Amino acid sequence: MKLGRLNHIGIATHSIADSIKHYRKVMGAADISEPFDMEEQGVKVCFVNTPTESGMNGTQIELIEPLDGSSPINNFLEDHPLGGQHHVCFEVEDIVEARVWFEEQGKRILGPTRIGAHGTPIFFVHPKDMMGNLTEIMETPKEGSDWSN
Repeated sequence: MKLGRLNHIGIATHSIADSIKHYRKVMGAADISEPFDMEEQGVKVCFVNTPTESGMNGTQIELIEPLDGSSPINNFLEDHPLGGQHHVCFEVEDIVEARVWFEEQGKRILGPTRIGAHGTPIFFVHPKDMMGNLTEIMETPKEGSDWSN
C-alpha cells in the first residue's frame, strides 16, 4: 500500500454559512464549492479549495455541518463547542488494498467502505490507532472526474 497526497482536512462546524464567510473574509478564500447534503452520512459539506503554483487544486478544507440531531458530527461538536479539526484524509490508489493493509496492521476500521463527498470510496481508521487523529482513506479520484485535479 502506498500513501497518496493529503486530499483534505475535515473541519466540523455548527454553520457552514458562517464558516464560508470566515474563510472568505479572514483567509481570503475565493474558491469555495456550494454546500450539499450527504443524507446517508448525516452531514452537509462544502470544500474550500486552496491554490497551488501550478494552478491545480491543493489540499482542500472540507467544512462539515450536522444535518440534524442524529448526525455523527454532533458528538464531536458537543466535545468541541467551537468546532474544529475533525479528520484528515489521504488518497490511495486502491481502496480495497488499503483497507486490507490497515486491517493487517491491526488498525480498527470504523464502519464499511462507502462513497464519500468526492464520489469515491472511503473508510475511516480509528483515531486511537492513528496517533489521536481520525483518518479518512479515500480512493484517488479518476482522471476526468469532477474531483480530479
